[in-house]
This record gives sequence, structure tokens and C-alpha cells, in this order.
Amino acid sequence: MRNKWVQAGLSVASLALAVLLVVYLPQIVHALTGAKVSWSEIGAQFRALSWPMIALMAVLWLASLYAYTFVMTSALPGLTHLQALTLNGAGSAVSNLLPFGGAAGVALTFGMTKGWGFATRPVVVYTLVTGIWNTMFRFILPAVGIIALLIAGRIPDPRVTSAAWGGALSILVLVAVVAAALYWERAATLLGRAVDGLLRFLPRGVRPPARYASDAIHRLRADTAEIVHRRWPGLSLGMLAFLVLQCLIMAACEVATGAYPGPAETVAVFAVSRVLTSALITPSGAGIMEGGTAALLIAFGQPPGPATASAILFGFWTYTIEIPWGGLALGAWSLLRRRGPANDRRSPEPASRA
Repeated sequence: MRNKWVQAGLSVASLALAVLLVVYLPQIVHALTGAKVSWSEIGAQFRALSWPMIALMAVLWLASLYAYTFVMTSALPGLTHLQALTLNGAGSAVSNLLPFGGAAGVALTFGMTKGWGFATRPVVVYTLVTGIWNTMFRFILPAVGIIALLIAGRIPDPRVTSAAWGGALSILVLVAVVAAALYWERAATLLGRAVDGLLRFLPRGVRPPARYASDAIHRLRADTAEIVHRRWPGLSLGMLAFLVLQCLIMAACEVATGAYPGPAETVAVFAVSRVLTSALITPSGAGIMEGGTAALLIAFGQPPGPATASAILFGFWTYTIEIPWGGLALGAWSLLRRRGPANDRRSPEPASRA
């Protein structure tokens, strides 16, 4: 009971902090950039939004949700796209309301998929695979943002440019190594040996057992190898389409508020915004993402008011709206669940369209 009360208290405190960060966003932007912005200026940007632009944002948002269902249906054979939409919406609502909502989202995933007749084993594999793919692409995003700025010539200092190229390529190589280890057993063995070799340099008191990394990598590969081998195209293309559509939402928010800095800068801002959502101090980095996004847009020469309004608008389409959407999805699932027994006709791995 004490743990439950502690979790509830942390959740309330985290949500309260997110609200405070948004309420005091003008002051935060001023502290970060020195630029002055007010809520009246931000409100004027919102009132100037046209209905066609709002409709475009809504279409892009819905398209991004559908694109992500290809990741989900690839990771869990037999899952339909409608079920994936419901599962994603409900999980996002839970994650967006709790500071460590990922665990609650996993528990909800097991409950919903069990109600649809899925066995535990394929759901465990689904959770591992989607987590791996989200993590890998989250690592790739900063490299893509850096490369976009380099190609656009937004990093003029030669020394910084060289460091940026080195950093971006290092990230991509790291992701490629991990992906190879998941796909090829020989690569997994080599990576495990290399990591174990590095772990030997740790102090004896904190050094893990011998072959710790090798065993962990091989266990992970054993759990995910079949799905990774058969369905990596659907996983990767679905994730790529999802991120591209979300980046287009970012561009639409910038254009709508008059804070569009250019395509390369937009990619960089989008990459940073996705990294900032990893800040666990608030659910999905709410408030922190908006402040960092606005500061970066201002650094790219955009007016403070439009830049801050654009960041808030993007936060609405990638965070706020998912809460009522997820609530509707969870409510629909609960109602349909009461109408009849769970569908048990699925085997652990039936055929499906990826």
C-alpha cells in the first residue's frame, strides 16, 4: 500500500510539475534565450490558426498513428491494425499521465492482448522488439538532425563541423552494430566479447560476472531473432513513416505560427524534441520538450512568440491529444470486452499482414 501511495504521489507531483513548466514557459524561454514572450502573444498566434491548417495537422496526426500500427502488427503477428490503434492509444494515454508510465503501459498491453486471445510469449517478444526499435530510432534521430544541419551549412566552424560529422557517424555505426548483433549470431558473439572486454576495466566491486554482456545479448537475440529476421522491413518502414509524419506535423506547426526556419533546421528541432521526451521528471518530458524546442527555434532566428507557440502546438499533437484519444480507445475496448468472451482462436503466431 505504501508503494502505491508513493507511486500516486510521484505521479501527481510529476503532472503538477509539467503543468507548472507549461504555465511558466514564457519565463523559461526568457531564461534560456533572453527573449521576451508573453501568453497574450502566444494566444494571438493560436487565434490566427486557419481551419485548413488545423485539418492538415489532424490528418498528419492520424496518419502517423496508422503508420505506427505497422510496427506493432509486425512485432505481434495476428494483431490487426484496428487493435493496434486501440492498444497504442490506450498505452500512450497511460504513459502520458504517469512519470514512469512505461511499466503501466506494458501491464495494460498484456491485459488487452490477453483479452484478444494472444499467448504470453508472443506479447513478451512484441514488447522487446518494439522497445528495441523505438530505442534504435531514438538514437538515430540526433545523428539525422546533425547531418541535416551539416548539409545545410548551419555549422560554419570547421572544427565543430568535423566533430559533428564524427559524432553523427559514430551514432549511426553504433546503431548498425546493435542491429547486426540482433540479426546475425556471429555479430552478437563479437559484440558480447567486446563489451565484456570493456567491463573488465570496471572496479572489482561493481564489475559484473564473466560473459555477462555475451549472455545478455544472446538471450535477447534468442527471444527476438524470429521476428527480427522475418519482419524487420515492416518494423523499420513503419517506424520511418511514423517519424517522417511527426516531423511533418512539426513543420506544419512552424508554418502555421510563422516560425518555420527551413527544412534542415526543422529536422534538427524535431530530433531534439524527440530526445527531450525522454526526460523522466515529467510524463513524456511534457514542459521540458516545449521549452527546449522553443529555445532551439529562437536560436535559429525565429521570433520568440511564434517559436514558443509552435512548440506548444507541437506538444499538443504529440502529447496532449493522446490522453483523450487513449481514454476513448480504452473505453471502447472495455465496452467491447463486456459484450462477449475473449477471442481465443488465435494461435501464438498466426499469419498477418505486416
